[in-house]
Amino acid sequence: MKFKPLKKIAYLQLVVLHIVIAIIVTVIPVFAKVYSISVLLIFLFLILKSRNKNNEVLVAAAYFTSCEVFLRMTNGGIAYEFGKYVVIGLLLIGLFYRGASSRSGPYWLYLILLTPGILFAAMYLNPETNVRNTVLFNLTGPVCLGLSAIYCYRRSISTRRLQHIILALLLPVITMTVYLFFNTPDIGDILGSTQSNHEASGGFGPNQVATTLGIGIFVLLTRLFYIKNKFINILDLILLALVTYRGLVTFSRGGIITGLICAIAFVGIYFLRGNIKTKAFLIPRLSIIAIILASTFAFTAIKTSGLITNRYTNKDAAGRLKTDITTGRAELITSELEAFYDKPITGIGIGKIREYRYEKTKILAATHNEFSRLLSEHGILGIVILLILVLTPLLYRFKNRRNNYFYAFLLFWALTISHSSMRIAAPAFIYGLCLLNVTYETSPLRRKQTSAARLHT
Repeated sequence: MKFKPLKKIAYLQLVVLHIVIAIIVTVIPVFAKVYSISVLLIFLFLILKSRNKNNEVLVAAAYFTSCEVFLRMTNGGIAYEFGKYVVIGLLLIGLFYRGASSRSGPYWLYLILLTPGILFAAMYLNPETNVRNTVLFNLTGPVCLGLSAIYCYRRSISTRRLQHIILALLLPVITMTVYLFFNTPDIGDILGSTQSNHEASGGFGPNQVATTLGIGIFVLLTRLFYIKNKFINILDLILLALVTYRGLVTFSRGGIITGLICAIAFVGIYFLRGNIKTKAFLIPRLSIIAIILASTFAFTAIKTSGLITNRYTNKDAAGRLKTDITTGRAELITSELEAFYDKPITGIGIGKIREYRYEKTKILAATHNEFSRLLSEHGILGIVILLILVLTPLLYRFKNRRNNYFYAFLLFWALTISHSSMRIAAPAFIYGLCLLNVTYETSPLRRKQTSAARLHT
């Protein structure tokens, strides 16, 4: 698989620009709103001008998917769900200009199957609960996924455009990483346990921050394999070390582990589909990457006085092995399954599970597991929804194996919604990317040879 990366100067300029954005937001916090609105207007101008001819919508949606958490932590969005609303709006514009595949029926059905849960929410939610806000909060993620899947399903896209989408996922992560370096206390001063750390996450939710940084880790690792430019590779290795460090010190494991697993899935496919020359090329790169990651982890272990090692080996601050590796989520998932057993046909309604759990266990918390939540809130329709989401991409993969990112993207969705649900747009949008039909550019010489061969037959 060959990609034509951006020229190294252009890439360096983009990296520097996003570092500067982080510095300005640190000095002038209100600039975060200027940044979000300006970027949105620029993307809208480009999309409307080109009528989305080259799937500019996907580049724009990827960018806002990745900067969603940064905008939340800096109050840069108009509303808390600003990122999801923007992604949904962009995908709708894309569908207006380019339409959808006639075979995207399973995902239209998926959206339809979500609607009964709204009715049951109105029936079962407590009278004092704002039904409208609760339903909107819990449906924006699933709707975003449905629109992403409908837009991307079987849509042909070049490897070059796919590279632009992946780069758009990376750039806001660079901004977030730099911002975290400027806006968090010294790690040694704020650590006292192995729990997820809000202060080390810029005062925001560690789970969401780590998930976004995990995207950066995944993208940077994959770029090191398909971009063969020494300058860019060195720059990406430096960025990888910085992003990984910031991700580790959040002490939220889910997003970081997800990013690494997705990268491993990509490398595995890259290795299996490569020739002998490609496989030989992988070994030294893997060695360098392993050294960088191991060194970053070792540095983090020193900075955290060994607490990060305890965290990833499931030990507490005193070094004692914890009995529950799920950090309490298993009990929460059990309550969601009990809700499914109580109302297996209708489910208990969208957003009701928090109230149900509190009534049963006096625990007011969320599992952030979309699989069990779908069952509890949608009942038997939740099973159908899960079958659609899992089987449709796998069946498509049997016929089209050209997307080397397929398993990485699908794994990102599955792993992320198992620990972070659909609180951010990332799993929803990236799920859609696994459904793309990736086309490979043919070199001019190869095209001439092919044309000549056809003339002689």
